[in-house]
Amino acid sequence: MNEQIPSYARTADQVVVRQNTLIRQVYAWMGAGLAITAFMALVTLSSPAILNAVTGNKLVFYGLMIGELALVFILSGAINKLSAATATLIFIVYSALNGITLSVVTLVYTANSITSTFVITGGMFGAMSVFGYMTKRDLTSWGSFLFMGLIGVVIASVVNIFVGSSAVSWVISGIGVLVFTGLTAYDTWKIKELAAQGIEGRKPAILGALTLYLDFINLFLMLLRFTGSRK
Repeated sequence: MNEQIPSYARTADQVVVRQNTLIRQVYAWMGAGLAITAFMALVTLSSPAILNAVTGNKLVFYGLMIGELALVFILSGAINKLSAATATLIFIVYSALNGITLSVVTLVYTANSITSTFVITGGMFGAMSVFGYMTKRDLTSWGSFLFMGLIGVVIASVVNIFVGSSAVSWVISGIGVLVFTGLTAYDTWKIKELAAQGIEGRKPAILGALTLYLDFINLFLMLLRFTGSRK
């Protein structure tokens, strides 16, 4: 006689399948975004005309930065109103623009230090993301704490643009590393919880990819201030 599987067991299995599926989609899109960013950075560096336009004109550089922020706000704030195709296009365009602006990093730091910092970032990001996915703890309380830390880092960074203190910059970077390391775990956990609630599809995957992409890039930039060797 065939044994019947309890309904709660079937439900638990379905939740795990949804979580695994969404996480795979998120990482696939995040990986695609990083690949696009790296490609556009190489294109920019290989084209003197594009590089001069970005580095030689502050209006162009800040215009790109404002454009990136606008795309992030649109994708994050209007995800429910956007079609899956539009959300995907916005993410791709943002990744490309970020590659253009990040190309200036190679003008400041050596290639070896950028590579080693990228590897370190990947290891830290991977470890914290695994923790966020595997933990049984409720990380809800992390959200507000890390958000306050993020706001503090942003405000301090803006103020330091005018102050220009290297000591303050180091402190900001140290706090930033802690904040984005924590956000990596929290955001991964949050994505897992959304999947458990039945939220799935390309749009949640794109939004999750953008969130983790931002965690990775910002963690990389913060670490680069510590481990990067200037030219």
